[in-house]
Amino acid sequence: MQRWRDGDWQVRLISGGASVKTYRCPGCDQEIRPGVAHVVAWPAQGWGDLTDRRHWHSGCWRARDRRAPIVQRGRSAPRHG
Repeated sequence: MQRWRDGDWQVRLISGGASVKTYRCPGCDQEIRPGVAHVVAWPAQGWGDLTDRRHWHSGCWRARDRRAPIVQRGRSAPRHG
């Protein structure tokens, strides 16, 4: 378990050889391609709930306290700012 500002997280390191699917990293909104080592993290309270698990680039996971969250919007959503 890892402790962060936003709570306690269960974290699992995934080796490149064990990574066989493409995922989208919530830290940078870029793909994590098959064969790339990365991190899977989920809230400690949501241990059994697969929908809470997120696949992160290892660097994005380590830097998550220093970044603004990525806001995902639909194509038709207005852009502000």
